[in-house]
Amino acid sequence: MSFLIAATLVVLVMKMLGEMAIANPDTGSFSTYADRALGRWAGFSIGWLYWWFYVLVIPIEAIAAGDIVGPSLSVPTWVPAFVVIALLAGTNLLSVRNYGEIEYWFALLKVIAIIGFIVLGVTAILGLLPSSEVSGPSNLWANGGFLPNGSVAVLAGLLTAMFAFQGSEIVTIAAAESADPGRNIRRAINAVVWRLALFYIGSVFVVVLLVPWNAPGLEAGGSYQAALETMHIPGAAMIMDVVVLVAVCSCLNSAVYTGSRMLFSLAKRGDAPRLAGTTGANGTPQAAVLASTVIGGVAVVVNYAVPELFGYLLASSGAIVLMMYLVIAITQLATRRALRAQGGEGRLDAPMWAFPYLTVLTIVSITGILLAMAILPGKRLELWLSLGLAAFLVVAGIVVQRRHAPAASDPVGV
Repeated sequence: MSFLIAATLVVLVMKMLGEMAIANPDTGSFSTYADRALGRWAGFSIGWLYWWFYVLVIPIEAIAAGDIVGPSLSVPTWVPAFVVIALLAGTNLLSVRNYGEIEYWFALLKVIAIIGFIVLGVTAILGLLPSSEVSGPSNLWANGGFLPNGSVAVLAGLLTAMFAFQGSEIVTIAAAESADPGRNIRRAINAVVWRLALFYIGSVFVVVLLVPWNAPGLEAGGSYQAALETMHIPGAAMIMDVVVLVAVCSCLNSAVYTGSRMLFSLAKRGDAPRLAGTTGANGTPQAAVLASTVIGGVAVVVNYAVPELFGYLLASSGAIVLMMYLVIAITQLATRRALRAQGGEGRLDAPMWAFPYLTVLTIVSITGILLAMAILPGKRLELWLSLGLAAFLVVAGIVVQRRHAPAASDPVGV
């Protein structure tokens, strides 16, 4: 239920973002659109928030890779963590084609793994896998009923699911560097629906059918490993280690790419150091790639040296995904209304469904989820630290906007 609700919201947000991205492809994506529709302060603050989020994704994924590879090679976990960062940063420095090629193979391996998992799971659920210990769909209502911990658990799961979907918007950033941005963005946005349905909701549904919610060892090994062990798949732990390693490398690769492009876009608009807005001979924003990677590497050091501080850094990005989705929805609402007032609404190639009703519903829903974070004890720190960072950046954005505001006597100011 949590994943279904979250997927619905993400699809709506992606449709809104697609409407704006197809009309105006830009590597700054929603940050650029917010700048134009809401003011420079909005593009400044959400752009830096988004960059900060992905800078922190780099150490998260690198540390996870180190925890998998380190023990296997009998080396300190920080060694493979830095090796993975260096390798993937290096590929991002070469060209956008390199990023695309590497991500293609990462994605292919992930797709094969998840489809194989779903096929095995469905076979076990139907009783066609002799070695499995699966009791069929009874896990949906057994062990205390359908909602053994009440509807609040759905809300808590919704927060996790929303963060799991983070990254869908990257297609609009990457497509802006392609030969035919409009066509590629349209195809990517349309593909989001079936990808979410199959790879996220489909696999989670299989897990829920296979594994009781209160099964022992779920927190230690993870739900997918527990499902494989229920089916008596040999080497379940090793299989999951390999799949997770591929997944974290893919996420780190995308984090370096996405963070650098957002920093590059901010620099081009004068909202980040000018050096970050330069490109190398191959057209890649090498300074932005290096800056994002170095700061991500410093965060890895902080994790090993002062883990408590690293925990606070992570908490400061806890609600950024929701803030980003909220800004996208508000920006689309403002952009579309302005376009309607100018009589240009009919020229949109991929307009948002049922505007403005679904847009407003999305804004209300995301606001409700943010309020839920204030209610749930385990999410309060993330919410307040994220809001504190956002407030600081909004103030900084307003200051920047006022400093660069054209003088009243400037005839070209408007």
